[in-house]
Amino acid sequence: MDFLESIKQAFISVKANKLRAGLTLLSIAIGVFAIIISMSLVSSIDNTINSQLEELGENSFYIYKTPKMVMSGGHWRKYARRKPITYSSVNYLKREMKSTPYISGYGVSTGNTVNYGNLETNPNVNLFGVDSEYFTVNNISIDDGRPLTIDDVNFNRKLCVIGNDVSIILFPNENPIGKKIKIKSQYFTIIGTLTSKGALMGQSQDNIVLIPVTQFLQYYSEEQEESLIISMKALGKDKLESSMDEAIGLMRIERNLKPWEENTFEVETNESIADQFAGLTGFMTYFGLICGIIAIIAAGVGIMNIMLVTVKERTREIGIRKAIGAKRSSIMMQFIVETITLCQMGGLIGIIFGVGVGSAFGAMMGLTFTIPVTWVIISIIICTLLGLVFGAYPASKASKLDPIDALRYE
Repeated sequence: MDFLESIKQAFISVKANKLRAGLTLLSIAIGVFAIIISMSLVSSIDNTINSQLEELGENSFYIYKTPKMVMSGGHWRKYARRKPITYSSVNYLKREMKSTPYISGYGVSTGNTVNYGNLETNPNVNLFGVDSEYFTVNNISIDDGRPLTIDDVNFNRKLCVIGNDVSIILFPNENPIGKKIKIKSQYFTIIGTLTSKGALMGQSQDNIVLIPVTQFLQYYSEEQEESLIISMKALGKDKLESSMDEAIGLMRIERNLKPWEENTFEVETNESIADQFAGLTGFMTYFGLICGIIAIIAAGVGIMNIMLVTVKERTREIGIRKAIGAKRSSIMMQFIVETITLCQMGGLIGIIFGVGVGSAFGAMMGLTFTIPVTWVIISIIICTLLGLVFGAYPASKASKLDPIDALRYE
């Protein structure tokens, strides 16, 4: 029996024993599915985060009160005791920094409701208190109208720039420029709309309102303890380190830190933020691999049992083949090829569903979906090895059958 006939026999076996073969193929498919979908999502998250950070530039860095990623236990208590970053800290850096003029301080308040007449948004609008440099430093572009200026901030004007989501809900059939919206008890006149950026990680980037940071600190910063985020941009990637060193030195001076005391703030670059996300996606990678491998090993045991039953059912056929001169090696090859074919069928199902579900999740979360080609190839190799390892014993048992006893078997 040649190679193609062995593959054909595998399909006949599946057709003849649909339930038994189907359950085993399902086990393999689940294992491969877990690997492919986890790798698809990890790859998509990494690509999306990196592309978003690249838009901000390789020469950007940030100063936070606490690290960007969530901390645990005792670390969180230590960070919570830190002195908040105030607007005076921002202005101090703007006065004293020599290496770059691109410095912006802003605050964020989440879960806000915005009203216009009888219309209102859901209570999930992000309110940003920004200065005039925010638009340049963070590459924020205006679709219509104008951005906030330094005079708007210094004179504490009640003006705002809104995102596309807010504009669609409150102004479905009219131009929002010049209209007044209400945020809690304060009214703001719209002077501009932001260019739509779409969703990231399932969260819209257009569900925002930007107001002067002075207004933000006056009315909306109580729960934020007036702690702002400082974003800065060096004049070039080669000047990033020197600008960061200068910013750290000035922040330590502004906070009266002694030389032996550690920083009471965090400085992070786009690269360091990407590395932190890589740690998160790394956990997803290991989780998917472990689940997939467990399912595949269980499927391998099922495959071996199926092939042992197949050998039993085809004992007389094996005896006839041996009686007419079939070699032991050809018998072994026949059953190993059948086992590998069954494994590849299950693996193909898992790959198709993994890529399909991964792309659907990616679209829902606003991710740049990419097919993990490397892991597709690895999955195919794993399925091949699975067939070799768990098909070897049944194949060996079939090849060792005595032709006389096999012919007598009923």
